[in-house]
Amino acid sequence: MTRRALAGSLAVLAAVTATLAGCASGGGTGTSAPTPSGPSTASTAAPARTPGAGTGSGPARTPEGTLLVTDFGADTVTFVDPAREGAGAALGSVRVGTAPYGVALGDDGTAWVATAEGVAAVDTRTRERTALIPYTTDTGPVTTGEYRGGGMGIALSPDGSRVYVGVNVPGGEGTLEVVDTERREVTRTVPVGRRPFDVDVSRDGRHVYATNHDSFDVTVVDTGDWATRRVEVAPYGTEGGLGSWLKPHYTAVRPSDGALLLPFEGERLAVVDPLTGRVRIEAMTADTHQHGAAVGDDGTLYVVGTGPIDPSEDRGPSLTVRSPGGDERVIPLDGPHETVVPSADGRTAYVTGGFTREGYWNGLSVVDTGTGRVTRLPVGERPLGIVIL
Repeated sequence: MTRRALAGSLAVLAAVTATLAGCASGGGTGTSAPTPSGPSTASTAAPARTPGAGTGSGPARTPEGTLLVTDFGADTVTFVDPAREGAGAALGSVRVGTAPYGVALGDDGTAWVATAEGVAAVDTRTRERTALIPYTTDTGPVTTGEYRGGGMGIALSPDGSRVYVGVNVPGGEGTLEVVDTERREVTRTVPVGRRPFDVDVSRDGRHVYATNHDSFDVTVVDTGDWATRRVEVAPYGTEGGLGSWLKPHYTAVRPSDGALLLPFEGERLAVVDPLTGRVRIEAMTADTHQHGAAVGDDGTLYVVGTGPIDPSEDRGPSLTVRSPGGDERVIPLDGPHETVVPSADGRTAYVTGGFTREGYWNGLSVVDTGTGRVTRLPVGERPLGIVIL
């Protein structure tokens, strides 16, 4: 069965069942979240300070090279030492807000986390939450799960003065909220597409890119006048609508020319010129449903394969390591994963096991990109976003 035919079949399935699994459907509303402890929408003038676990009489100091992951299945972020083995790799957690999704790291050591309640600021050196900035967009009740409202993708401006967060509005169009990092408040809201899985910024800071899963597009936002342009990215077409699996998920910005790289199904890489909107397709080889994407400074692309749409035709979970020239190594992974971050030298890739759909696991895969050796670390609760401190 072709991908296009499969997308049509899944659309029919979506019409007859309200429980269509996976990222195909955007119509769910999640499940009710537990009542958060503490003032989740308190004024940012006096932010809550939440120390990390096991800090004793004073705050812990976090060593360089520590990983920080968002616990989508909880209300915390977890600090991870990848040099340690087993459960001992977890150094402690900090409460940030319900169902944290993406995370971005500032040069000053502040981690900005997109949660269902607002954007949390975490001092990664002392392991404390220093603010929780509520959204101005009405996202409905605070919930958990794959379709919950609130922040998804998140990114920082190059100068660190702004945080850009893609906010999902269940059943409607999303928004891009702009947070002033000094004032710690939302200063602007820009309309984008449906379910902004990912947010990226051009290297010169002039443009922000919201990758909108359920509207098959990327919204290009000009940070000078806040004008927006929609670029459709649908190499398989848009047939099937919300029932289609063949949608964009995450974007990587190529360092050499600023092109946007969006992988699809381990078969096609959409290379988008964000200035003209032109989309060029290159072949890929993993043959698996793909989510997370990241690019190294040398232009190497890392892409997470989550597993097959059709097990009779497609391959299992994997990590694709693609050279700037297009050569690919496909490294098998054990079970679904979601996002990836490479080390500075590219020798190691850290892949989160959280996964937005069912089938996730509570841990990370540490991949030696040279040998293909994979080590699993059992840490966090459905870890989704990841940065290296």
